[in-house]
Amino acid sequence: MASKRRRRFWNYPRRGKNVVQRWLPSWRVVVGCMLGGIALGAGLFFAAWTSTEIPDNLDDVENQATTVYYGNGNEVGSYSTIKRELVDYDTLPAYVGDAVVASEDATFWTNGGVDFRGIARAAMNNVTGSGGRQGASTLTQQYVEQYYLGRTQDYLGKAKEAIIALKIARDQSKELVLERYLNTIYFGRGAYGVQAAAQAYFEKDAADLTYSEAAMLSGIIPSPVNYDPSVQLEVAQKRWQRSINRMADQGYITEEERQSAEFPEFVEKQENTNSLGGQKGYVMAAVKTELLKNGLTEEELETKGLQIYTTIKPKLQREAADIVKNMPDDASKKVRPSIVSIDPSNGDIVALYGGKNYIKQSLNTATQDTVQGGSTFKPFTLIGALEEGYDLTTTFDGNSPKVFPGADNGNDWTVNNFGGQSLGSSIDLVTATANSVNTAYAELNMEVGPQKTVEVAHRLGIRESTDLLSNNGNVLGTDSVYPVDLASAYATIAAEGMYIEPHVVDRVEHRDGTVRWEPDTVAEKRFERDTMAAATYAMTQVVEQGSGRAALDLTGPDGTRRPVAGKTGTANDNETAWFAGYTPQLATIVNVRQYKNVDVEEGILGGKEPIDTFGGYPEITGSTWPAAAWTEFMQVALEGEEIEEFPTYTPPTPSYSPSPTPSETEEEEVEWVELPGNLVGMNVSQATNLLEGLDLRVATEAVNDEASKGTVLEVRNGGGRVPVGSTITLVVSTGRSDEPQQVAVPNVTGQARTAAEQQLRRVGLSSSTTEEYSDRPVGEVLRTEPGAGAEVEPGATVTIVVSRGPEQQEPPEQPDPGPPDDDGPGDGPGNGGGGGGGEDDG
Repeated sequence: MASKRRRRFWNYPRRGKNVVQRWLPSWRVVVGCMLGGIALGAGLFFAAWTSTEIPDNLDDVENQATTVYYGNGNEVGSYSTIKRELVDYDTLPAYVGDAVVASEDATFWTNGGVDFRGIARAAMNNVTGSGGRQGASTLTQQYVEQYYLGRTQDYLGKAKEAIIALKIARDQSKELVLERYLNTIYFGRGAYGVQAAAQAYFEKDAADLTYSEAAMLSGIIPSPVNYDPSVQLEVAQKRWQRSINRMADQGYITEEERQSAEFPEFVEKQENTNSLGGQKGYVMAAVKTELLKNGLTEEELETKGLQIYTTIKPKLQREAADIVKNMPDDASKKVRPSIVSIDPSNGDIVALYGGKNYIKQSLNTATQDTVQGGSTFKPFTLIGALEEGYDLTTTFDGNSPKVFPGADNGNDWTVNNFGGQSLGSSIDLVTATANSVNTAYAELNMEVGPQKTVEVAHRLGIRESTDLLSNNGNVLGTDSVYPVDLASAYATIAAEGMYIEPHVVDRVEHRDGTVRWEPDTVAEKRFERDTMAAATYAMTQVVEQGSGRAALDLTGPDGTRRPVAGKTGTANDNETAWFAGYTPQLATIVNVRQYKNVDVEEGILGGKEPIDTFGGYPEITGSTWPAAAWTEFMQVALEGEEIEEFPTYTPPTPSYSPSPTPSETEEEEVEWVELPGNLVGMNVSQATNLLEGLDLRVATEAVNDEASKGTVLEVRNGGGRVPVGSTITLVVSTGRSDEPQQVAVPNVTGQARTAAEQQLRRVGLSSSTTEEYSDRPVGEVLRTEPGAGAEVEPGATVTIVVSRGPEQQEPPEQPDPGPPDDDGPGDGPGNGGGGGGGEDDG
């Protein structure tokens, strides 16, 4: 019996089959291979599923651009090149997300994260070539790519993307996926996320989009650069119509809405421009410097979507830039002005001009470069002296030149006044301030001590890191300071001695409105109010009768002149010139300096040199262009603001110091008289006669009191012995304790006009001024109309008649020169202009 043959494991070629069939696999092999392949695939998928975790989101997907705003809410710029602002899905209209779903993934709400039918369809189309090459990524897969993985191209990466998408669909709600997708996807124009896109294309928030606008944005997603309506309008319109149709077909909008939909109006794409050009760059840089100094980090500013509100008022920033832009054409190209304006009530820097264009000159001359202070330092010495017990009637030698033996490190120190002007051997501090008398202030600084000037300067606002020298010459401003610091110092004076650190940032907020940082605006008392009132009064005279007369043109809404205090300053060799001034509401400095080395292309500014004259000025001092520019700026800055008055200041009894004449000598002594001790209780007429008989001047102030009308209640400005010519103020009863229906006009004869105006205001009266020639000093009150003691209605206007000095004699009549030449009339000899006397050279 024949033995049975064993079946071979690999039964090929198969026996008993024809030539073709003997090499075909059996159904057992086919089924086995299929089952093996499925098992292998399942195993690989299981291994991939278990080994693939949902990664942490990409570092930058939640980065939001920090935006900086002007004080009025308009945007300045951003510290990030990525524009993104995260929004919650539930704050958006439903059709915003629906438009994206309809356009990008119709099965989003029902699929499991991956559309296998879509994959098969796309694969078949790609193999057959029908319909062009297609992708099959669901919206969830796009989200995974954008939020977790970054761009993926190879098959392995796509497989990983699909697995994560499946897990995401299982672990995260559809609403969360769609929210993150909407906040992540790129829409072109630098806009990441639907909020930034809504701003870029329609200048509105995403919450305010219409369904037509949402459809346009959804159509842009596949190719945001090419589908931008500013780039290819017809293509964008076709993409929009596609989205509208798909929204209607999928039930997100009605058929009526489909038919009535219109392609939305959009904002044209802006050409790439540098966002830091012009003034914006200076503001952005100043903001960053301030915030980094106060604990914020670069990362926060660039990625955390902060909203920074500045104190800068764009109207005033533009005005400062326009003033500089309109400088006379003959001004040197090396000249660089600075303008800083601070609100003394809160330390807000409302204008900060330090250059024309940040791109061409990144150096901010207002905050990053120092220049000599010149005679703007004199008020620091004055304030120090007032704290040491001096008053404004203290007198000094105002003649020029004056030699101070050994005052310059053992050497003689020769001090000159501007133009060599001598103002007499005994001038008070008001005169010395108004005329910026170097010799008088040098002597005052030596008496008080130059260290006191340094101390006052720092307390007022000159930063401690600025090294101010404790030498006798520091009163003349030989030290260099940052213009922003000088503005801060004068703002402290305007705030009556209350210091607030100046700042350009009003507040920093998170997107939810919570405050990240805000400056400390609690005022710190650094000086007594009386001291500041006296200093302010002295500096009003700089404007009234000294080198700051240009500021007299500053007026209020009704055309009435505003009270102004300030100080001019000009550094050695006219290398820099200042006007630092203030009203009760605003302190502003204007500085101009000329650099020696200037290369605009390389951004080089270096060295200092004397300012070349321009604008018809014989030389550039603080009283010329700076004072005029200050007035022009302040007129705009205070437009519409009510006129506010400086704190009331009653000048102390002046030392009797008549103007020197050729026959008088410096050894002349002051004559003193003894004040009567029985003036209180006396009738005002009797007291006035008694005091005038002693060669004293009398001023009166009426107050409500039950004492008999006209009874002297108090004697001010004097006690014991006083100099002849002093003004004594008598406080007189109105005779009633209730609110008076009439006000008695005080006796202000012999006072300075400003002091008289202040005294009238104190009793509730207004004033107007007229001038007439007299032999009395210029500005002295000759009389009032109605006269002293007259009773008038509260608020009535009293006319102050002020001396304008002796009447000038008419020049002798010149003989008739005859008819003009054929060339026409011309200027004769002697018609040349004069210089700006009174400015200081310190």
